Amino acid sequence: MEDPLDGAALSIENGSSTNDLLKREVGFSADSIPVSPSRPCFQKVWRSWLSINDSWTSKWWYAAVHNITAVIGAGVLSLHGAMVDLSWAPGIFVLCVIGIISLSTMWQMIELHELDGKRMDRYHELGQRAFGKKLGLWIVVPMQMLVEIGVDTVYLLTAGKSIRKIHSLLYGCPIQDSSCNWELRYCIMAFASVQLLLSQLPHFTSITWVSIIAAFMSLGYSTIAWVATLMRERSPTVSYEFPKATSTADVIFGVFSSLGQISFAFAGHNIVLEIQATIPSTIERPSKISAWNGALLAYTMTILCYFPNALVGYYVFGNQKNHDMHVLEILDKPVWLVALGNAMVVTHMCGGFQIFAMPLFDNVEMLLTNLWKVNGGINLRLLVRSIYVAFTCFLAVTFPFFDDLLAFVGGIAFVPTTFLLPCIIWQILRKPRTFGLPWLANMACIGVGFFLTIASTAGGLRNILLKASHYQFYK
Repeated sequence: MEDPLDGAALSIENGSSTNDLLKREVGFSADSIPVSPSRPCFQKVWRSWLSINDSWTSKWWYAAVHNITAVIGAGVLSLHGAMVDLSWAPGIFVLCVIGIISLSTMWQMIELHELDGKRMDRYHELGQRAFGKKLGLWIVVPMQMLVEIGVDTVYLLTAGKSIRKIHSLLYGCPIQDSSCNWELRYCIMAFASVQLLLSQLPHFTSITWVSIIAAFMSLGYSTIAWVATLMRERSPTVSYEFPKATSTADVIFGVFSSLGQISFAFAGHNIVLEIQATIPSTIERPSKISAWNGALLAYTMTILCYFPNALVGYYVFGNQKNHDMHVLEILDKPVWLVALGNAMVVTHMCGGFQIFAMPLFDNVEMLLTNLWKVNGGINLRLLVRSIYVAFTCFLAVTFPFFDDLLAFVGGIAFVPTTFLLPCIIWQILRKPRTFGLPWLANMACIGVGFFLTIASTAGGLRNILLKASHYQFYK
């Protein structure tokens, strides 16, 4: 028999409490539920300490700021480098195609959030609806966790690099001079200590203020990055020819790596359902309306940030490659503007880290609550989240390969959850007419997704292995 609380009915009224909902739908209130490990289904959905489903009171602009914080991230600072291996026309084409596909698959996920009067408030719940209870979990959860761990690792690394750059600018110390500049690993650990505190905020609603600040910071440093780049004196010898490679393999894997970097930059689908989960639904106004309005605003801001950074950066730097350095690391003047941009990067990474970590916290804490037969709360939160921050900090300190991490994480996790799964789930649940236009468009997106998954994963992994072979760890 289906659990009456497995999903929420669409008749939730704006501002209704959990007690009101339970009384109306199943005839009793949450207060009457005994707190017992033998009743995991009630803890699973209604316990207030969970990261997701704490309340359904968010507005459409909450979704907008969360999506801006999630989508506009570290990837924007590397887009000029991705253009090097693609050149003008192919690079612009790839940016457009990946941007359009990612927006369309986000629309699919938002539309699928509510089906037959039930809400799928987590990505894996949508996967379970399409593939079955067990298979859906095994398909979605591992990739979603890889995305969250990978993104947070990259965010720690990005913030650490920006902290080091700020010190370099303020004290006039060249960033390559280790004798007077801070070591990257200490900068990463300093930023991780801040995340250790912020990660104790219990749920999405409680980090809204962090996300609002982070969203404005992301727009700020994205603008500063291309403005400061345009102010830089362009070398008269700048070239837009494909960089000379030692072999055909270098050319091919360079293109593959660039595809992964762009895929990383455009992906925020792994948390779109969790963000939509905070929005109330009624028959007259389902949550998908507010969620889509927020997504449109977020993507408008994304386009205004991404294309200037990619095109202006490539125009000024040409085919010069600055591996493992984002654009605000490369720039030195104006000192105050570049320092401000890097400070904004650090601030945005605070919110971005939490946005991507929150669904992982929710899944792990829910799992441990059921396995250990304990009630969730501050003790479990402190344990799980502290271990997670320490683990991602270890990864960032150990593998500081910025560009190639973007490509590898983009290929192995972001591309499948952004381009593949939404289209496949849409085919299963909506069943578009075979060989009709929606069916053909979906199949084309699935084909692009498979290619990007293989190509960007291979390109990023190859470059990481090449660098790791002569890299001195923790030096």
